[in-house]
Parts: sequence; structure tokens; C-alpha cells
Amino acid sequence: MSQAKVDRYKQEKANRKKTMARQKRLHVLAVVCGWVIAIAIVGWAGVSAYNIYENSKPVETIYANLDAINDYMDSLDAEE
Repeated sequence: MSQAKVDRYKQEKANRKKTMARQKRLHVLAVVCGWVIAIAIVGWAGVSAYNIYENSKPVETIYANLDAINDYMDSLDAEE
């Protein structure tokens, strides 16, 4: 081996611990970001599916006879 190769190998060996730690941090960061993105996509799909399901339900209409209330309100207006 040439002296330059030996010096480069020694330099790499001296910094190997830092390099390995940095690579490990980047790997963990990539895995965490991947999981966060995957969970966000699955959550968004779930919410969208739920909204589609809820919007496809028929609307329940309730009818009430409000004649008595309208007559009472009209009688209040008439007294003034």
C-alpha cells in the first residue's frame, strides 16, 4: 500500500465511530419519517373513506307541526 492509502485508512479508522454514529442517526431519521408519512397517508385515507360513507347516507327529515307556535307568535304581534 502506498503511504497515501495508509494515511487515508488511518484517518477513516480514526473517524469510523463518528461516521457510523452519523449513518445510524440518518437511518433512524429516515425510518421515522417513513413511518410518519405512512401513518399520515393511512389516516387521510381513513378520514376520506369515513366522510364518503357519511355523505352517502340518506338524510333523515323530521316534520313537525308548528301551527300552534305560529298562531301564538301572531297573537303576540296582534296585541302590540
